[in-house]
Amino acid sequence: MAPSLSQAYRRRWWMAVTAVIENLLFSAVLLGWGSLLIMLKNEGFYSHLCTEENVTNQSWGGDLSSAQPPLAPPAWLSCVDQEEMLNLGFTIGSFLLSAATLPLGILMDRFGPRPLRLLGSALFALSCSMIAASAYDPPVLSALIFLALSLNGFGGICLTFTSLTLPNMFGNLSSTLMSLMIGSYASSAVTFPGIKLIYDAGVPFTVIMFVWSSLACLVFLNCFLNWPVESFPAPQEINYVKKIKLSGLALDHKLTGDRFHSHVSTVGLRLSQKSPAESKEFISSEERVDKPADNTHAIPFRRSVFSPIFLWSLITMAMTQIRIIFYMGSMNKMLEFLVTGGQEHPSEERAKEAEETVGFYASVFGTLQLLCLVSCPLIGYMMDWKMKECEEPLRTRGEKDKESSDPNANQKPRRDKKIQKITNAMRSFTFTNMLLVGFGITSLINNLPIQIVSFILHTMVRGFIHSCCGGLYAAVYPSNHFGTLTGLQSLISALFALFQQLLFIAMVGPLHGDPFWINLSLLLFSLAGFLLPGYLYFHCRNLVKEMQAKDGTNQSEEALRGHHSNGQLQ
Repeated sequence: MAPSLSQAYRRRWWMAVTAVIENLLFSAVLLGWGSLLIMLKNEGFYSHLCTEENVTNQSWGGDLSSAQPPLAPPAWLSCVDQEEMLNLGFTIGSFLLSAATLPLGILMDRFGPRPLRLLGSALFALSCSMIAASAYDPPVLSALIFLALSLNGFGGICLTFTSLTLPNMFGNLSSTLMSLMIGSYASSAVTFPGIKLIYDAGVPFTVIMFVWSSLACLVFLNCFLNWPVESFPAPQEINYVKKIKLSGLALDHKLTGDRFHSHVSTVGLRLSQKSPAESKEFISSEERVDKPADNTHAIPFRRSVFSPIFLWSLITMAMTQIRIIFYMGSMNKMLEFLVTGGQEHPSEERAKEAEETVGFYASVFGTLQLLCLVSCPLIGYMMDWKMKECEEPLRTRGEKDKESSDPNANQKPRRDKKIQKITNAMRSFTFTNMLLVGFGITSLINNLPIQIVSFILHTMVRGFIHSCCGGLYAAVYPSNHFGTLTGLQSLISALFALFQQLLFIAMVGPLHGDPFWINLSLLLFSLAGFLLPGYLYFHCRNLVKEMQAKDGTNQSEEALRGHHSNGQLQ
C-alpha cells in the first residue's frame, strides 16, 4: 500500500539517499557504452555477420582455427558490420534517453512520479534480463539487443526524471539535493566500466546481467513501499500543512518555495533559484490567487518557441549533443585507430595491444564520469553568481516612497535580477563552449595520454550544458513554459544526435577508421555555440538601455509632480 504524503515526508532522507544510489546504478548507464561494447563483442553479439574476408580485428576472439583451451570461452570475430549494428543499438537507446523527457513530463504531471518510477524500474529489469538471455545464443538472439537497449534507455530516464521531484521535500536543502540528483544521473556512466571489472575478474556475463536485473527489482520494491501516490508539491503549490512532531508537540508549518518550477525543469532551474529558507514572507493560497499570475499566461507559447534565444539554444544544444554522443559511440574505435595506425589486418601482437589499451582507457573514461558529481554544483554556483545582490528587501509601498523622497538615502545600487541571470547564463555558456572547443582540439591529437584530457573535458561539458540551458530558460521564459520548452529542446537535440550513426558509418567505412576529418568538422561546427552567448550579450545591453530609459522617464514624472506640488506650471 502506498504511503501518504506525510509518511513520505518522514521518509524523505531514505528516499533521497536511495534515489542517488539508484541514479548511479540504473539511470543513464547506457552512456558508459564503451565498456558495454567490449563485453558485447566478447559475448559474440552480431559476430555472425563477420567472415574471414571482412574481419577487421580478432582482438576480442582470436583466430577461430587456433587451438583453444578446454575451458576457454568461444572465440568470436569482429568486423565493421558488427560494429555498425551495435552502434545502431546505442544510437536508439541514447535517443530514447533524451527524447523521452517531453512525454514523460506530460505523463508525470498527469499521474505523478510513482507509476512512472515503477514502470521505469520494471523496464530496466526486463532489459537486463533480455541482454542476459540473448547472450546464451548470440547468433540467433542478437536482434534482442535493440529492444533491450531501448528499454534500458527509457527505463533509466524514468528513474532519473522521477527522482528530480524529491528536492521539493527538503526546503533550503533543495538546491543541494537537486545537484546530487543531477550529478548522480550524469555519473551513472561509471556503472558499465565497474561491471566490466567484475566481468574481467571471471564472473559470467549472464550472471552479472541477471543480478543487475534483480537489483532493479529492489528499486521497484522500494518505490512501491515508500513513494506516495500524490505528487510532491511543486514550490508554487506548497501551501499544505505538514504535521511535524517534535518531542510530542505538533507544530503546523506552511512551507513555501521558489517562484518557479516544473517537473521537467530540474537541470539548472533549481540551481539558479533562492532556497525557500531565504524567503522572508509566507504566502497563502488566497494571496497567490489574487496576485497577477495572468501575466505569464498572457504570453503565448508560440512566442516563446520562436524567440531568438530559444532558436539559438536549439543550435547550441543540438551541436553539443551530437558531439557528446558521437564521441561516446566511437571512442573505442578511435582509441583502436591510435594503437593500430589504421591497419585493417594488424598483427596478433598489435591486435592484443589494441584490446588491452582500449579496455584500459574505457575504464578510465568511465571512472572520470564521477567528476559530474563535482561539476554540476560548480555550474550551479556560476549560475547563482551575484544573485544575492539583486534581491530587493521586502518593503511596503510607503517605505519605498519615503526612501525615494529622502535625499539623504544613500543605498548601494541593486542589480536587475533578470539581467543578472541572463548575464550568468551567457558566461556559463561561454565557459562551456570553450571547454567544448578544447575537447575538440585534444581529440584531434594522435596521442593516447592526451585523450585522458579529452575524457575530462567531455565529462565537464556533459555536466555543464544542461544546467546552463535550464538556467537560461528559467531567467527568460514564463514558468508555465519552462518544462515544455526544456522537453522540446531535449527532443529536437535527440533527433539531431541520430546523425551520429551516419558519422560512425562514414568513419569505419570510407575513412577506414580515421576520425580526423569528422572530429575537425565537428570542431568547426562547435564554434557555432558562441553565437548564443553573443546574442545574449547584445540582449543584455538592450535590457539595460530599456531599464535606463524607464528610470529616466520615472525621474521626469517625479520632477513634474514636484513642480505641480509647488504650484509651478510649465
